[in-house]
Amino acid sequence: MDLAFWRTKWARNEIGFHQPTVHPALSAHWPRLKLAAGSRVLVPLCGKSHDLRWLAAAGYEVLGIELSEVAATAFFAEHGLTPTIDRAGPFIRYRTVQTTVLCGDFMQARQAEVGLCTAFYDRAALIALPPLMRQAYVQVLRNLLPPTARGILICVDYEAAVQPPPFIVDATELEALYTPWCDLLPIDRQPADVKGLPAFERIYDLVVRGS
Repeated sequence: MDLAFWRTKWARNEIGFHQPTVHPALSAHWPRLKLAAGSRVLVPLCGKSHDLRWLAAAGYEVLGIELSEVAATAFFAEHGLTPTIDRAGPFIRYRTVQTTVLCGDFMQARQAEVGLCTAFYDRAALIALPPLMRQAYVQVLRNLLPPTARGILICVDYEAAVQPPPFIVDATELEALYTPWCDLLPIDRQPADVKGLPAFERIYDLVVRGS
């Protein structure tokens, strides 16, 4: 699975992973993070998620990173927003007052383009990646987030023979990926749907400890 896979998905509008509404776990659990007003929130592999708009409306500065320009342009158009467009390192940057989307490969993200993000939200990034890419993804995330940054992570479980993505990332792997640098607290498990089949979502609260 490579970058072309996801570009093709967006180009063909094969985006069953896109949710038509704000994810209920975001509104239910985000307040527990007790973030200061105006905190900058990193949303990796954000697509055109309505969650970006929810976070901005809640008073946060939102920074999404998304591979597909189709997704980035669709997000702003569907919400009636007109971004300024320029370059930021290897990324094309779409920017409004409270929401910025860096369009390009997340694995190339560096502090110079991302700035200081004290919170993060991962609904569909980790579970979109196969095992070797998950390790690289978490390392980039670790490099970008300062100590005491907090976030919400959502994973999925399903029993049916579903062709990933989404990938199942079990508790053992999560601990290996995150506990060296984060406190990882399970906070909820809710019924969900994966490609029309019954599933469960596991929701975690993460606090960065730093190296």
